Amino acid sequence: MTCPIEAVLAAEIDAGRLPGAVLHVMRDGHLIHRLALGRRDPASAGPMPDDAIFRIYSMTKPLVSVAILILMEEGRLHLADPLHAYLPAFAAMTVATPAGPIPAARPIRLHDLMTHTSGLSYGPRTAAAPIPVNPRALAPADFIARLAATPLAHQPGTTWEYGFSTDVLGLVIEHITGMPLADFLYARLFAPLGMSGTGFHLTDAHRLAEPFTRDPLSGAAWLDPSQTFDPAIPPLMASGGAGALSTASDYLRFARMLLAGGTLDGARILSPATVRLMTADHLGTRIATPIPVGEAALQSPGYGFGLGVAVRLADGLASVPGSRGDYFWSGTAGTTFIIDPRERLAVVFMAQAPGEMRLRLRRLVRHLVYRDLA
Repeated sequence: MTCPIEAVLAAEIDAGRLPGAVLHVMRDGHLIHRLALGRRDPASAGPMPDDAIFRIYSMTKPLVSVAILILMEEGRLHLADPLHAYLPAFAAMTVATPAGPIPAARPIRLHDLMTHTSGLSYGPRTAAAPIPVNPRALAPADFIARLAATPLAHQPGTTWEYGFSTDVLGLVIEHITGMPLADFLYARLFAPLGMSGTGFHLTDAHRLAEPFTRDPLSGAAWLDPSQTFDPAIPPLMASGGAGALSTASDYLRFARMLLAGGTLDGARILSPATVRLMTADHLGTRIATPIPVGEAALQSPGYGFGLGVAVRLADGLASVPGSRGDYFWSGTAGTTFIIDPRERLAVVFMAQAPGEMRLRLRRLVRHLVYRDLA
């Protein structure tokens, strides 16, 4: 007899590898798993509530990608547009080489930003000033000035490497709409979908999930303060790449909208054609992947990248269960979501477990969810 998902996750909590977690799994429109386990905050005895709010870090990126696609559908931008048409500071970029910076062969395009082929990587480059991975403490003008003065890691449109692309897309949205990113997302995505617990600033601290103070696998203290940013402090910049907070039920509504082809409960966010564009592989064989997408996010081969999400290329190839065409993304603190159109499946797993533990949890959740599908 197989061990229920609840028991497996409870064992992780009992072993001290995970403070707590919330898991929502929906198939064919029915919620087949809704679990809230462990503690919301390892420093207190309170249980994990189902409506706990989590720092979702890079799960902010698909939200912003959808916002860009909303503007594309309205004819307010084209993915082939050069970035400097909206943010002129990026007009004359250079590219880092062993011999020193050289001019970029062509401008960065919005499509490059959507696919993380812009060269604006998180990786070390010669920077005029340091840029935190979660730049919420930087004013937008300061962030742009620092990033535009830093040589690109690669020529635009040539290489997939994760980085600041979606933060820049958030600023493109602000430029086009004249609205703060947080306000545009609320008006066009969060409010229509009923995502009342999602945003960039939190005052309801008693619902905030917290991680251990030390990595449970290595015992080391967290070195990066952005791993546990204080969401009660209003951000100077609503980081489109890493700054949002959300709940499992809210993010499931976002996932259900994508699974349904862009519409949920009468709220149309995108057309089915645009959802297909977003969730198709955009790398193919023309884009170099020194660090393959699946290896970076899941320690598994077999994934390409769409417009803000990783996309499975075949039923095989990968070392985790799934289907050709399933897509997902995750956050550095332990959150992840999976959408599998073939299985009519949407999964949201929320935990605050940074470090290597987050990769283990991503694989574990996949194994447990797919194991139980009939």
